[in-house]
Amino acid sequence: MVSAGDFKKGVTFEMDGNTFTIIEFQHVKPGKGAAFVRTKIRNVITGAVVEKSFSPTERYPKAQVETREMEYLYEDGGLYYFMDLESYEQIPLNFNQVEEALKYLKENDIATVKSLKGVAFSVAAPNFVELEVVKTDPGFKGDTATGANKPATVETGAIITVPLFVEQGDKIRIDTRTGDYMERV
Repeated sequence: MVSAGDFKKGVTFEMDGNTFTIIEFQHVKPGKGAAFVRTKIRNVITGAVVEKSFSPTERYPKAQVETREMEYLYEDGGLYYFMDLESYEQIPLNFNQVEEALKYLKENDIATVKSLKGVAFSVAAPNFVELEVVKTDPGFKGDTATGANKPATVETGAIITVPLFVEQGDKIRIDTRTGDYMERV
C-alpha cells in the first residue's frame, strides 16, 4: 500500500479498478483547513491524464510493475522501437509512452521500460546522459562573474540551460530527472 502523503513522480498505484502513474504532485498545506496532495495522474492503459486531489492519509495498493532494460533502436512512422536485451524481442511504443525519455535518448541508448501485466506503458532514460551541444549562442569573455546561463540545444533536440562557457560542439552531462546541466565532459 502507498499513502497519498508518500506520492512521488513515477509512483504507480491502483484506484477504482484502474492503474495510474503520477506525472506531477504537490503537497499543499493551506493556512486554513486540512492539507492535501494535488496530483496529475495518467491512466497507464488508456493514457488519459486526470488532475485529482487526495487526502494525505488515503491509501492505495501499489501496482505490480515490471521494469526491464531495453535498447532504443529507431523511430518509424510515429512508433518508437525498443529491443529486450535478453530475448532480442522488439516492441513498438507510441509517442505518449516515450515522450519524457525521448528528450535524452539517442539510437542504441539503454532505457528502462516499465510494463504492467506484460504491456509496456512508460520509458525512462538513464539518470545521467552525455550529449553534444549542437546549437548555443557564444559566451563573451569576462561574462562569467554573474553566474549567468544561456539556452543550449543538444543532439536529441532538448533545450538545456547551461553556463556561458559551454560552446557548440561540447559534450555535457545532464541529469534527466530534473533536466539540469551537470558538467562538461
